[in-house]
Amino acid sequence: MKSTHAKAPRRKGSESILLSAFAPWREILCLLLVTLFAAPSFAGLYYSGEEHAELPAQWRGFLVDQRNLRALAAKPAPGMPASHLFDDYRAALVRLENKAERSADESADLGALYIRLGQNEKAVGVLRPTQRQYPRHFRIAANLGTAWQLLGDLEQAEAMLRQAVPLAPEKLRAAEALHLKLVQQRRRASDPDARDDLFGVPFTGSNGKFEPGRIAEEQRKKLPANAVALVQQLALSLPADARLLWQLGELANAFGDIRTAAAIFEGCVTEFGLKSPELRERRQALRATVEKLPPAALRTPEGFEKHEQHKGIVFRSSRALVRRFDPASLPEPRDGRSTDLPWPALTTMQLDGKFPVHFPKYLARLDGKPVALTGFMQPIGNAQEASSFLLLEFPVGCWFCETPPPSGMMLVELAGGKAISLRRGLVKIEGVLKLNANDPEDFLLKLKDATVSEID
Repeated sequence: MKSTHAKAPRRKGSESILLSAFAPWREILCLLLVTLFAAPSFAGLYYSGEEHAELPAQWRGFLVDQRNLRALAAKPAPGMPASHLFDDYRAALVRLENKAERSADESADLGALYIRLGQNEKAVGVLRPTQRQYPRHFRIAANLGTAWQLLGDLEQAEAMLRQAVPLAPEKLRAAEALHLKLVQQRRRASDPDARDDLFGVPFTGSNGKFEPGRIAEEQRKKLPANAVALVQQLALSLPADARLLWQLGELANAFGDIRTAAAIFEGCVTEFGLKSPELRERRQALRATVEKLPPAALRTPEGFEKHEQHKGIVFRSSRALVRRFDPASLPEPRDGRSTDLPWPALTTMQLDGKFPVHFPKYLARLDGKPVALTGFMQPIGNAQEASSFLLLEFPVGCWFCETPPPSGMMLVELAGGKAISLRRGLVKIEGVLKLNANDPEDFLLKLKDATVSEID
């Protein structure tokens, strides 16, 4: 398979060397495109309308999807509309509620939808009598166990999960067993804010103290190969569970991804308000280390050296949830004004590694016209001022572990070749969209004559 980024355009000096480093990405791009639509893999909560990619997912995409699932149970801020995801789940719930008779599978789905939307009492009300009627139905038992847990009744949750584990299909049994272990530990724990001990490791260095970017080798050997995938599965089922998020932060740090670990630990404190002294001490250590780190290096020898320090996780997908996108929801192109371009509109491209590339009709209509989109700036090289850079849907911690797909990045060339200081946070970019259908030596997507501004 030929790469859509086999080589970068010829440029002078170090930029040419760095851009040509995109050539080895073809194997990774193939993997991403294949596994994005792999069989669903999840645990704890089962809803047939929720399609999961194969886990583990890349950290950035996973955390976005987990946040979106968490937001389903939260009321929108005053004056803010509900998300499209909420509308979809709510419509599915109403459809099942209005059915005069429901099958066992439909009852399991209705219970899962109640849980997703924060109506756990209603979930128990539906699932409890249905479980008596269908005592060997796995999804009903698993969903009921999750509902009891979210209501704080860990005794009932443990009893139901004990029934769910032997009923689970083989590919889901390990995650279900870990869910049961989680509930058992919490039921017997004296400190409700303590770190869960899911794998029997304290996540410390060889000196017994926390170390940013590593844990003792004997501890790392005790972690199962699918540890990240298992905890991600649980965190998708329980997206508002702060201590599971903490566990993911420990795993990210154990495998050397300091930036991701620091971001997760920060969220545990600022978003969830966890007060554990252990958590806060580790958060401070990670924050201090990240402040000294340079920007994430591209696929260069320097980037490879950093990758070697934390390799060990083989990501199977870029997002945890498989995204479906309705082209009818896209805004009509506007003459003389920038058209807002959401990233999901780019993921509709059919990429088979062959040229010419066939762009969707909507994107073809925007070729050569001004568009606007948000994203994260990635420097090409080490310079913090540049007239061209990559725009990414999500920031990248390691370009070997989290290589974006071709539709997840574009080359931006600023108007007049003016160099600006690159920013770390989300920015808005406006420019003329250029699609590359024929040249395998160049990027698929470019924004020319671009300007950068703050998010509205």
